[in-house]
Amino acid sequence: MPLLVLLIVLSFVFYIFYKIKYVRSKRPAERSWLSAKSSIALGLFIALFGMNQLFLFPTTVTYIVGSIFIVIGILSVWGGIKAYKFYLPHAIQEAKENYR
Repeated sequence: MPLLVLLIVLSFVFYIFYKIKYVRSKRPAERSWLSAKSSIALGLFIALFGMNQLFLFPTTVTYIVGSIFIVIGILSVWGGIKAYKFYLPHAIQEAKENYR
């Protein structure tokens, strides 16, 4: 379980990192791209937290709540990946236009 705890902490740190970059960014496409990356990190955090709870407290309520966390986390990761793929070309184009 230490590996699971490490992954939970890392995903939360990446979420904070991308949110700080999001706030500091001025370009709209880059902000959307960073928001998608933070959504992926937050989804991983929620899903991994739900998995961790399943191992720590083996009760029926924990299984239900942990399963809900895992499903919400997976959906957040899935939506974040879709947004990441959509905004990546726009962010690249925006960076090229602002570089010139």
